[in-house]
Amino acid sequence: MSNTEELVTAYLAIRGKRETLLHNFEDADKALKNELFHIEAAMLDLCNTINADSIKTSQGTVMRKLNERFFCNDWDNFYKFVLENEAVQLLERRIHQGNFRQFLGENADDGLPPGVDVMRQYGITVRKSSNI
Repeated sequence: MSNTEELVTAYLAIRGKRETLLHNFEDADKALKNELFHIEAAMLDLCNTINADSIKTSQGTVMRKLNERFFCNDWDNFYKFVLENEAVQLLERRIHQGNFRQFLGENADDGLPPGVDVMRQYGITVRKSSNI
């Protein structure tokens, strides 16, 4: 495959096959996740009924656990709290890509802030012809 026409044709064919495989997988996986959800609900109901944190069987052990997720409903007050308490460790360590890109655009002459690097690389996008 040396000419661009053949490369694009092969690329689109492979991408189409991958999309089909992914769609089939997602459908099958969704059905299995749904089955697991109902089984987990039945096991949780059993643990709640007998007030047990674990149930041992010959096939395995069921363990009930409390999951916690914290979320913020007032970011302005939370940011103020973080700054006042010097508690930046309460935040995740990642840069919001869109906001940071905008910040750099507005402050282009300043360069990157200390401790920040950038990785840039070219990629390829192939669009299917509208004539097909």
